[in-house]
Parts: sequence; C-alpha cells; structure tokens
Amino acid sequence: MATTRAILVAGGAGYIGAHCCKAVAEAGLTPICYDDLSTGHRSFVRWGPLVIGDIADNIKITSTIRHHDISAVLHLAGPSTIGESIADPQKYYRNNVAGTLGLLQGMREAGCGRLVFSSSGAVYGNAGRDPIPESAAGPAVNPYGRSKYMIEQILSDYRIAYGFSASVLRYFNACGADASGLIGELRAPETHLIPRALMAILGHVRDFAIFGTDYETPDGTAVRDFIHVDDLAAAHIAALERLLAGHPGNVYNLGTGSGHSVREIVDAIRDETGEQVPFVYRARRAGDPPVLVADSTRAEQELGFKARKSDLGHIIRSAWTWHQTAHPRIS
Repeated sequence: MATTRAILVAGGAGYIGAHCCKAVAEAGLTPICYDDLSTGHRSFVRWGPLVIGDIADNIKITSTIRHHDISAVLHLAGPSTIGESIADPQKYYRNNVAGTLGLLQGMREAGCGRLVFSSSGAVYGNAGRDPIPESAAGPAVNPYGRSKYMIEQILSDYRIAYGFSASVLRYFNACGADASGLIGELRAPETHLIPRALMAILGHVRDFAIFGTDYETPDGTAVRDFIHVDDLAAAHIAALERLLAGHPGNVYNLGTGSGHSVREIVDAIRDETGEQVPFVYRARRAGDPPVLVADSTRAEQELGFKARKSDLGHIIRSAWTWHQTAHPRIS
C-alpha cells in the first residue's frame, strides 16, 4: 500500500473515529479528519489534518476529496443514541440518512467510490438468535437502527448503479480506550454503560441505572457483545485494505461472539476497580432488545479479523485509566 494515500475519516474527531485515524496513520496512510465538531473533539485530532464540515455538504465533500486526493472514505459520522433516536427520530433520519446521501453525492462528483461504513448491531432488532449472523438483519426496533439499515440498502444500490465498493461494519458494543490514554469515550451527556458506570464511581453521574431485570436472560438483565475500540479500528483497516486491493466489499459483524449481561459488567467493574458502582434498577427502555451477540465468522474469514483486545478485564482497565484522567474524581 502506497504511503502517500490519503483516507477521509468522516466523524474522525469522535470516539471511534479518532481511534480509526490513529490506526490509519499507523498503517502508513494519511487520515484526513472531516468533522463538524458537534460531538467530536478537536483535541482528538492528532494524526492528520482537520477539515471542519457537515457530511451533508456535498460541495465541501467534493472539494475536500479532490484537494487531498482521497483514495477511500471511512464513514463514522452521525448520532448514535437509541433513546434519543426514539425521542427525536427526525434528527437521526436527517443526520444519518440524508447526511450520508450528501456524502455519497460528494464522493461521486469527486470520483471516489470506496467506502467503509460504520453500521451497528442495532440493525438486528429482536433477532432472537445467539450469535447473530449477517443474514438476520431487520427489522430494527428503533430509529437509530432503522437509519443504519437504510444506509446499508442505499450502499447496496450504489454498488449496482454506480460501481461503488463499500464494506459495512456492524459494530456491537464499542468500549475501552487507547492504551496511550490520549483518546477515549467523552460525551455530554454520556449514555453508554461502561463509561457511565465508571463516571458514577468518580462522582460525575448521579443517576446510574440498570434498565430491565425481567429479560429472558440468566440474570434478567440485557446481554450485549462488548468489543474494544482498538479491535474495531483494526477491522476498519482490514476492510479498507481489501477495498483498496480491488474487492467490492461486503457486510461484516464485528464482535467477540460472547455476551455479558449488564449486571455482569457492573460486577466486573467492581472487581477491576475495587470500587462499588452505585446504581438503581429501573424498568426496561423502549427499543432495547434482550440479547445482541455477534457471529463474526465472515469477518474472520475475509478480513482476518480477530478480537484481540476485547477480554472484559482489559476493556475495563483501559477505560478506567482514561476516565480517571478525563473525569477526575469529585470528592
């Protein structure tokens, strides 16, 4: 792979996007971070230049691709909170679906037809299978998942009509932090399980709750597949290299194949930090399926993907190191 190639990372100032920028740079490529900084962080842009812009701005996308001679795009831009998507679906369809159409239009006009898209295990809804293969997608049970699945269908049509090469990466629960301590989960408000639990220990979250104790799972709490963000970033590089080598792309689950319940996570955090997570039980949230665990066989076979850093202890330790710096304890 030529070291002069530049890769546009849409959403590159966000949590996963920044880790991908670092992985792109370590692969000998130049990451061009494209972000509107509405939720991303300028301080996370450390491995290449920043272009501030909206993915819906197809004119700016076109000019950025041409100016930097972009070879491919990693698309990680857009909101990703299930509860918010239920309360404000317009935001998710506008930013995720309409925004992606702007990005794709800009790519077409600039003659760039390679894309790695950040999708989600939320496309599976209540799939009822454990682990879940790629063929089980739909129907999603919340607007966030539906917006991701709509984009997947759009990309399928772009492959046929315009000759795009596109790989879809369906993440399960991204977590953990970079070992350097430079980047990690940093949102306002924080909505994800592990960072919220750690922030509760540090005094920054006063209302940490476990939602639902009556799921058909061993301990009654929801079960998820937790994957370290470094493993996700490595999968993006593998998918990118495959596209640059001339492959048309495919749809891939990214997970470990093993699930942990919310209660197991809270107990593991206690064991790793030596501190009790203060929590209360509350009723289930709308749009939360009971179990989401990935079958990542296809990614293993085609991308050489392996979740190497996703044991629960490492995930929690890396996140704990990050959060103690990002959110110093309130005494």
